[in-house]
Amino acid sequence: MTTTPIQPPGPAVLELSRTAAQLTADLVDIESVSGDEARIADAVEAAVRRHDRLSVLRLGNVVIVRTELGLAERVVLAGHLDTVPIAGNLPSRLAEGRLHGCGASDMKSGVALQLRVLELVGVGALEPAVDLTWLFYDCEEVAAARNGLNRVAAEHPELLQADLAILLEPTNGTVEGGCQGTMRVQLSTAGRRAHSARSWLGVNAIHLVTPILQRLADYRAREVEVEGLTYREGLNAVLIEGGVASNVIPDSCLVTVNYRFAPDRSEAEAEQHLRSVFEGFELSVLDSAPAARPGLDQPLARRAVAALGGEVAAKLGWTDVARFSALGIPALNFSPGDPNLAHRADESVELAQLERCERLLVGFLGGPPAAATN
Repeated sequence: MTTTPIQPPGPAVLELSRTAAQLTADLVDIESVSGDEARIADAVEAAVRRHDRLSVLRLGNVVIVRTELGLAERVVLAGHLDTVPIAGNLPSRLAEGRLHGCGASDMKSGVALQLRVLELVGVGALEPAVDLTWLFYDCEEVAAARNGLNRVAAEHPELLQADLAILLEPTNGTVEGGCQGTMRVQLSTAGRRAHSARSWLGVNAIHLVTPILQRLADYRAREVEVEGLTYREGLNAVLIEGGVASNVIPDSCLVTVNYRFAPDRSEAEAEQHLRSVFEGFELSVLDSAPAARPGLDQPLARRAVAALGGEVAAKLGWTDVARFSALGIPALNFSPGDPNLAHRADESVELAQLERCERLLVGFLGGPPAAATN
């Protein structure tokens, strides 16, 4: 019996003149699980290179597109191309005014808006009031060391320079400013192993974590106002590891704690706070990422909020806006899509919301320009 080998899918083609809804469906149908973004990056690169008035640079699976109009201000539109693993939710499907499929909310509808703005600028249908940079990057859904935006920030920070960055992560069509920082630490207790029938000969390391858990139960998280936005912090045990066997008194136990902190604290200050809370216990930092201030004290950020619906809330979670904030660039989150549906098998985006976000974003970018500086 002979078998015919399965041929890999051919090159994907994106037609940027299609509607945002159609373009979202096209993007969803290009499978792009983290680490496997070459095909979608190829499609984006091929589509944007059709416009001679835009400069295009490819760095691995990151595609960077820029206008060079000499305008007084520059805005970055950033979005990641990857998704979490498929959950039986491809190909895309349309039902009751919603587009369903892996990445529909997080964040291929946002990428579709990036591409729609790019197309309008590329064909001359939109004369932007600011210079624009579009960033399409890989590996956002996995470890930070692999994140394409992180690599660009480390190796080519000049390509990210701007007066404002808008990350098109799902926000339900409302502007969300900045983001929380996140830090994971591990607390350890040491006991003495013994047979459980003679427990008095040992010291139970699991029992020794009781004061840690009590401190967490008693902890009252801060609510902090930063630039008019209220960030609610959180401090929680997320993992406990301990035990040898069902008849052994354990000699070690580990508690992993996640701290979500407001933008008024640096990573160093967050760590110092945790060491104070858990004084007397051995603490090691597993990983951390900084918070981001929203930058609402900057005129361009204020104009963006006004043009994108007039309402702004604190981002309760971490996003790549923190990478821009670290470079001194004000950054906002704005896109269609319900973040509560991200990564779910029933992920979807409302088409009416997608159309509204496109209209608002185009209106902001084509609004009155700032006065040029001499």
